[in-house]
Amino acid sequence: MSETTPNAPRPAEDRLPGGDWWRHAVIYQVYPRSFADADGDGVGDLAGVRARLPYLRDLGVDAVWLSPFYASPQADAGYDVSDYRRVDPVFGDLADATALIQDAHGLGLRVIVDLVPNHCSDQHEWFQRALREGPASSVRKRFHFQPGRGEDGELPPNDWESVFGGPAWTRVPDGEWYLHLFSPQQPDFNWEHPAVHDEFRSILRFWLDLGVDGFRVDVAHGLVKAPGLPDVGDADQLKLLGNGVTPYFDQDGVHEIYRDWHRVLAEYDGERILVAEAWTPTVERAADYVRADEMHQAFNFAYLCTDWDAGALRSIVDLSLEAMGAVGAPATWVLSNHDVTRHATRLANPPGLGIQMITPGDRELGLRRARAATLVMLGLPGSAYVYQGEELGLPDVTDLPDEVRADPSFHRAAGQDGFRDGCRVPLPWSGTQAPFGFGPAGAPSWLPQPASWAELSVEAQTGVVGSTLELYRSAIAFRRSEAALGGGDGVDWLEAPAGVLAFRRTAPAGDPVVVTANTTGEHVRMSLPGRLLLASDDVAVDGDEAVLPPDTTAWWAQ
Repeated sequence: MSETTPNAPRPAEDRLPGGDWWRHAVIYQVYPRSFADADGDGVGDLAGVRARLPYLRDLGVDAVWLSPFYASPQADAGYDVSDYRRVDPVFGDLADATALIQDAHGLGLRVIVDLVPNHCSDQHEWFQRALREGPASSVRKRFHFQPGRGEDGELPPNDWESVFGGPAWTRVPDGEWYLHLFSPQQPDFNWEHPAVHDEFRSILRFWLDLGVDGFRVDVAHGLVKAPGLPDVGDADQLKLLGNGVTPYFDQDGVHEIYRDWHRVLAEYDGERILVAEAWTPTVERAADYVRADEMHQAFNFAYLCTDWDAGALRSIVDLSLEAMGAVGAPATWVLSNHDVTRHATRLANPPGLGIQMITPGDRELGLRRARAATLVMLGLPGSAYVYQGEELGLPDVTDLPDEVRADPSFHRAAGQDGFRDGCRVPLPWSGTQAPFGFGPAGAPSWLPQPASWAELSVEAQTGVVGSTLELYRSAIAFRRSEAALGGGDGVDWLEAPAGVLAFRRTAPAGDPVVVTANTTGEHVRMSLPGRLLLASDDVAVDGDEAVLPPDTTAWWAQ
C-alpha cells in the first residue's frame, strides 16, 4: 500500500464540531453483543464497548452508533424491545449506558442509539395487557388486532407476509389476529393511535436527557400502513432487505411522525440527529425522509447494493447527490452493516447474488476490492458509515453450523434472507486463540470465531504497514486533514480509461484531491493525477503516468 503521512488526529475538544457535524461525519456502528465482552459470559456488553472507546477515538471516527441494548427477550437480537427505558441485563444497566455516553463525549465521540418504533416485543407491557384484557380492550388499538377472514375467522385478515417468512399475522386464543411484519414475537404498533405518538416522544426525551446525540430509526419506512390494510395480491412479497412497493412500507404518513420528532430534538441544545433506515423503491423516495423539517440522514442502500463497476458507481453517486441535494441533505455512504453480508465477502463473489450469501468467494479478490471500495466511499462528499470489523478486513463467516445460527429469518423461512449471523461473529482483538480478546481468555463467544481470525485481530494489524486497519486509520485521518475530502457537496468527474472511476473533490481552502478507482481485473495506465496521498494497493508512478493495479483506489493531491 502506498501512502504519505496525514496530519495528526484532532484533539477531543476539536472532535465535537458544532452545527451540521453530521453532514460530513464518519460514524462507526457497534453491534454490542459482538464488540467486546467485559464479563466473560460470551455476549458483548456496554462495559466492553466503554473499555474500547479509545480504540474508536484512535481510529478517527466522529460518532458511534449502538445497535439495540434495551430490555428484550432477544427473539431478534434486541430488535424486540420489552422496555425502551431499561438496559437488558445481558448488556449491563442504565448506569453503564450513562457512563458510556459520558466517556464517549470526553473522547470527542458522539453517540447515536438505535430506536425501534415499528414494533415491540410480545413481552412489552402494552401487548401483555392487550392479550389479558381481550378484544374489548382499548390497549389493543395500540396494535393491529383484527378479526380473521373465513366462516369462522380462521384465515388471516389479509395476505401480508412477514419479511422473516410466513404469514404476517398470528391468531390469539380469543380468535383475533395481530400483525407482525417481522417475527411473531414482534407485534407492530398502530401509529394511528395517539398513545403511541405520546410514548415515543417520551422515549426520545428520556435518552436525549441522558445525552445521546441522535437516533438511528429502525424500519423507519414501516410505521404507517395503508388505510384498510389492503391485500398485496402478490405471492412473492418483499424479502427482508428490499425496496418493492407494498401497502405496509414507505407510506406517506410516516413523514408527519418525523416532523414531530424533529421538533422534539429541536428542544435540546447541540445538533441532535435522526437517521432513517428506510428501504424505499427509489433514491428519490429515500430523499423524502431527509427534508429540512424531518430526519437528517438516510442510509443509502442503493449505493450499498451497487456492483463494483465504474459505470454503475458513477450512476448511483450522481443519482444520490442529485436526490439529496434537491432537499438540502447530505448523501450518506455505507458498504456493510449488521443485516448484510460484509463487503469483503460480497465483492469476493460474482455480481447478482444479492446482499446476503453463504458462498465465501475469492477471499483475496474480495479483500482487495473491499479496500478499494472503502477509499471510494470515504472520498465521496457527505457522511460515511463503517460497520465494526470492516476496518480489519473481516469476511463473513459463511460456514456457521445451522444449530448455532440465531437469525430468526433463517429458522422461520428455510434460510430465506437469513444469513445475517455471518456478519455478526464477535470481533478478534488480540491473541492467537478464540475468543481473541473479545472476552477473557478461555471464555466462550455467542457465535464461534474462525481460527484464521488470529491474523486479522486488532493486535495483529496495529502498526503493520499495508494492513487494512492501518489503511482505515490513514484514510480517516486524511479525510479530516484534507479540506477537499472533509467538506463540499459535489464531485467533478474526470476522463479516465475504461473501467476507472475518477473524480475531483475541491474546497475553498486547501488542495484539490482526485480519487481514482480501477474496478477492472487488469493494470491500467493513466495520466498522473498529482501527488499520491494514499492507495489501497501499491501504485506505481512511471514518469507522467500512474499505473493502477487491478481493483485499486488511490487518492491524489493536486
